[in-house]
Amino acid sequence: VVLVEAGGGSVQVGDSLRLSCEGSGMEFSYYKMGWFRQAPEKGREFVAHINWSGVLTSIADSVKGRFTISRDNANNKAYLQMSDLRPEDTGTYYCAATIPTSDQPFDEARVWDHWGQGTQVTVST
Repeated sequence: VVLVEAGGGSVQVGDSLRLSCEGSGMEFSYYKMGWFRQAPEKGREFVAHINWSGVLTSIADSVKGRFTISRDNANNKAYLQMSDLRPEDTGTYYCAATIPTSDQPFDEARVWDHWGQGTQVTVST
């Protein structure tokens, strides 16, 4: 399984970005997909996850109303649409994948099996 993120960059407060995550070496539609982020000297923080069909999503309270997660199984991609970006959104954003086998705490990084290399998002005032 290989996950490759793209779409990060340096933006101003209030701007928008769309991150993408392309999966390969996997049956993409079998996997739950997630996004986490990590600021310097902080732990990896849950952002959002989406089930295999795209019908069920979960968004962290810190970004609810500003970020949305989606997926395109035909093209093996997951997306994180980020709007109204704030300085506290700065960090490295990671895509994650797992095949859920039970009701697990998907807001915890430890339950995810596969990770991308990350893409940097920097929000400046």
